[in-house]
Amino acid sequence: MFRIDNQSRQAVYEQIVQQVEKYVLSGILVGGNKMPSVRKLSTTLNVNPNTVQRAYTELERSGVIVTAPGRGAFVSDSGGTVLREERRKEYLKKLEEVLMELKISNVDKKQILAIVDRAFEEKIPVDKEQASAFEGGNDDD
Repeated sequence: MFRIDNQSRQAVYEQIVQQVEKYVLSGILVGGNKMPSVRKLSTTLNVNPNTVQRAYTELERSGVIVTAPGRGAFVSDSGGTVLREERRKEYLKKLEEVLMELKISNVDKKQILAIVDRAFEEKIPVDKEQASAFEGGNDDD
């Protein structure tokens, strides 16, 4: 389910954080889903357990996951809501910046609105393989 790009300039723990956030936002991971143990994920990805622990610590700090001593890490019930609100603000700011650039470039408003309409008509793709990885829970080790 998780993929690490060793050629990326992005730190491995950041790649893990980003992927978990993407899966939560897309609904592949939902509140209550059990996350792989640190040891299991570090073995699967062939990375240092401290790297996975750092990612989990960051995810917990931001409210995406919660840890239960002796039970493991779980996606928090409010994690998706928190992430969606953060991303919504971030994306709207980026959109406003792009729109200003388009306005400066004299792009017609009708062209922009047509693109917006097409984007909202598109279905959001869901990766069935990734979704099935979390159905029915995970083995802890």
